[in-house]
Amino acid sequence: MPPSPLAPHNFSMTSKTAISTPNAPAAIGPYSQAIRSGDLLLTSGQIAIDPATGQVVAGGIAEQTTQVLENLKAILNASGADLSHVVKTQVFLKNMNDFSAMNAVYATYLAPEGAIAPARSTVEVARLPKDVLVEIEVIARL
Repeated sequence: MPPSPLAPHNFSMTSKTAISTPNAPAAIGPYSQAIRSGDLLLTSGQIAIDPATGQVVAGGIAEQTTQVLENLKAILNASGADLSHVVKTQVFLKNMNDFSAMNAVYATYLAPEGAIAPARSTVEVARLPKDVLVEIEVIARL
């Protein structure tokens, strides 16, 4: 008899692997840039920090969204994947008035012509680390 879909899963600590790359900002706390578990990759939220300088990129929402997506692309590449593997994103905006400008950049990375866009949630938040304008995390199927 197959196990019940409601039965608890037995995940051991060996079922997850940390992913890290110098091409994205280093974790500044007790978290990993990403975790691979089976065929899933779950990234931590990325903000607009240039990994070469450790500083928030200059500019507005378009520049920050670009840097965030470049950071996510680097993490995905370190795991042997790319943005086409992303199945879900979560976007955190400091100001929902930035939605259209963020969305324009987002679309060039995650929904180029003919591609299936990932599922997404977008919410406005009161504050983000280093007072950035946007943070994005992704789940990818490897």
